[in-house]
Amino acid sequence: MFVQFALGSVLMLGSIVMGAMLIWLLEWAYARSETWLLRAPHRPKLVLIVLVSSLAVMVMVTVSVWLWAAAFHLLDVFDTFEEAMYFTLVTFTTLGYGDVLLPQDWRLLGGIAAANGLLSFGLTTALLIESLRHVRVRQIEFMKE
Repeated sequence: MFVQFALGSVLMLGSIVMGAMLIWLLEWAYARSETWLLRAPHRPKLVLIVLVSSLAVMVMVTVSVWLWAAAFHLLDVFDTFEEAMYFTLVTFTTLGYGDVLLPQDWRLLGGIAAANGLLSFGLTTALLIESLRHVRVRQIEFMKE
């Protein structure tokens, strides 16, 4: 039981650190582009912010899923990498079909992976909203000056 919690915690921490680095990179890119983002026309730039942020979200979730699937595969929890990837995707999204299950010796990792998925989707939702809000507020402030 302790090994599962320790391993799950390390995987979750790795996923969060990777996500934080990606968010930092995105924030850096937006800061470098601020002058351009604040000039009119605004709407196409807001669409671009949504697209770039959405792409970053997809990358963050995909890398996290690959990390978990690789761990499951390296632990020989599943027969194939495809099965490990499928289980991780279904678990991360909390879809939980139940057609592929973890062996009893590793079942606690499933809950930790699901918690990681919930956290990832929460963080990515916050990223999308904050990116759009920050740029739009700065655009409005710039127009008033």
